[in-house]
Amino acid sequence: MPKMKTKSSVKKRFKVTANGKIKVAAAGKQHGMIKRSNKFLRNARGTMVLCAADARVIKKMMPYAAKAK
Repeated sequence: MPKMKTKSSVKKRFKVTANGKIKVAAAGKQHGMIKRSNKFLRNARGTMVLCAADARVIKKMMPYAAKAK
């Protein structure tokens, strides 16, 4: 059987934690900071873990990710 391919867009944007959860950077931080509130910018700092429903979709696009349940 040939190998399954990983979506290139997914491997650039998401990482899998040791427990198999999907880690993602906060959205809305690429440009346009002036129009955003300080509260938004504080809360969008760093990374976050996706909810289970969203993670299920992403894991289908990453067939060889660690602990793909």
